[in-house]
Amino acid sequence: QSLEILHFDLQFSSESCIFQKIYLTAKLQEKEMSNAYFRIQEPTNEPYHSYAPGTPERASLKKRLKEMKSEVIEIPAIIGGKEVRTGNTEDVVMPHNHGHKLATVHLCGEKEVKMAVEAALEAQREWAALPWEERVAVFLKAADLVSGSWRDTMNAATMLGQSKTPHQAEIEAAGELADFLRFGAWYLSKIMADQPHSPDGVWNRVEYRPLEGFIFAVSPFNFTAIAGNLPSAPAMCGNVALWKPSTEAVYSNYFFMKLLKEAGLPDGVINFLPGRGSSIGDPVLESRHLSGLHFTGSERTFNHLWKTIGNNIDMYDTYPRIVGETGGKDFIFAHNSANIESLVTATLRAAFEYQGQKCSAASRMYIPESIMEEFKEKFLAEVSKIKVGDVEDFSNFMGAVISKKAFESITGYIDYARDSEEAEILAGGQYDDSEGYFIQPTVILTSNPKFKTMKEEIFGPVITLYVYKDDELDEAMDLCDSTSPYALTGAIFARDRHMIKKMSDRFRQSAGNFYINEKPTGAVVNQQPFGGSRKSGTNDKAGSVMNMLRWLSARSIKEVSDAPVDWRYPYMDEE
Repeated sequence: QSLEILHFDLQFSSESCIFQKIYLTAKLQEKEMSNAYFRIQEPTNEPYHSYAPGTPERASLKKRLKEMKSEVIEIPAIIGGKEVRTGNTEDVVMPHNHGHKLATVHLCGEKEVKMAVEAALEAQREWAALPWEERVAVFLKAADLVSGSWRDTMNAATMLGQSKTPHQAEIEAAGELADFLRFGAWYLSKIMADQPHSPDGVWNRVEYRPLEGFIFAVSPFNFTAIAGNLPSAPAMCGNVALWKPSTEAVYSNYFFMKLLKEAGLPDGVINFLPGRGSSIGDPVLESRHLSGLHFTGSERTFNHLWKTIGNNIDMYDTYPRIVGETGGKDFIFAHNSANIESLVTATLRAAFEYQGQKCSAASRMYIPESIMEEFKEKFLAEVSKIKVGDVEDFSNFMGAVISKKAFESITGYIDYARDSEEAEILAGGQYDDSEGYFIQPTVILTSNPKFKTMKEEIFGPVITLYVYKDDELDEAMDLCDSTSPYALTGAIFARDRHMIKKMSDRFRQSAGNFYINEKPTGAVVNQQPFGGSRKSGTNDKAGSVMNMLRWLSARSIKEVSDAPVDWRYPYMDEE
């Protein structure tokens, strides 16, 4: 018999003494007792390297890029800790040089899904029974590997496979991923210590159990950190997971899976299943053991998964937890008191960093007529300085978009704007996929606040500007709030404090992550918990206590020290 570690909040009282808040940690594992309360030190956010010329980090990263670029690897599925080669393969190429092959990936289907479900359920009992501090030790070690000896590998893989610049890779594939792991462990320790009140004669406690069954983790192409966190957060809580990485980011995701193995993750706890969406998703959702979905991706895919779970609800052993973040049509709203220089910098970075391929990227902007000309002159001057090209050239600010499919979708929006009488392309609009999927940073001006590029998520380096009259501020805010179905991120720029308060109140439901005089991208774990509502997702805030609680099932326990022996109540006595 083994008991998962519990945090008990005891309170004893007598005529002579009161013992309050005695924290007891109890573990019985193969007749061994651990007599301590294990505390996780509150982490600090991982510092970022600059990769400036002359720094040793720059030289080290360039060396690793050259090494990884020179070899073609094979990426198998990993099921129950074993490498599985399906024979159904496709090439993994660099987006900025699609003639260069990085890897061959084996794609999974129904057979491999069934194998993974069996492997996960087999691993579940021992993993769930393992004390929580033993589980998080694996991920704390993984965090140290990410920020230490594996840092160059994770960054280089993200640069080569997802066309990120060194800065964009560093802030997430190293920094944010390490933060997810460290803070996840800390949040879990805080949850375990949260215990209810116990009056005299009663001992109340709560234990936090993993969910029954397995978690299905579906990750996107654009953030290595998100991909790593989606299966890891539930696993810290004692769950087992089936992880479907994006085929467009499988290169970096595979290296993280190898890193977890080095960190000591037991076989079968996380099973790595590259493959097409329906080939993996459909058989996964047909298993009665599904207990949760942890998702980041498109609204369309999330809706399909949710509907399928709903249609299958009678077959599941438990109601699956559904946590998802989909997308955004993120805005910048400027007041005429805004600082123009900071507005220019924030807009440029928010719209064009990582080619606009962030669910938080700014893709629509509302700007008052009185400051438009000054803003436009300065903004377009800075946009013209942006260099686009191979991310191994550290002077480039932008790389390529992720794939041929993405390239065609984004350029379709640009062409639509070019042909419309309601829009004008102020900058960019050029694109070329002969070597890599390159699109120049594009700025559109529209006279129609409901123009297509103001409403629909583009997921590329395209921002559309709409100019409003200064005395129509309220109407412009109404347009901003109602034009898009999403509510992920948004930013306002103003120096007038009354206007900051007014705009903040008006946009209360318009964005789950809201920024004042700052770009609407770059949320940091433990600083700005990330997630949106409306059609942007369930707003369970990745990298927070709120998210970790979704992967736990609480059991309340009440123990009475001197139980009643008379069933009658005092009110029943005669006068």
